[in-house]
Amino acid sequence: MTRLPILHGAFVLALGVYSPVAAAEDPDAAAQFAAECAQCHGRAARGMASFPSLLGKSEAHLAERLNSYRARERIGPNSMLMFGPAADLSDEDIAALAAYIATELN
Repeated sequence: MTRLPILHGAFVLALGVYSPVAAAEDPDAAAQFAAECAQCHGRAARGMASFPSLLGKSEAHLAERLNSYRARERIGPNSMLMFGPAADLSDEDIAALAAYIATELN
């Protein structure tokens, strides 16, 4: 009987690790944004020159776009510039970045 509470606790903890809130607070997502995204979209994600602002975009929209770029789908004139940065993103990276941008930078 003592195993059930332990397993339940582990399950709840695992859910917390993969929740959108945990993704939004992921320090790796902040570091990845600073290293990969900020050079074109700006440190505050407001956009620069021909690079669009990411502010006001939903987490779902951002994740959808990153998935599209990873699949090398053309969306607009700057699509080809996104193919490289998105190519190595895992599903978890995309979820964490989208949550970070949508919650921490908006």
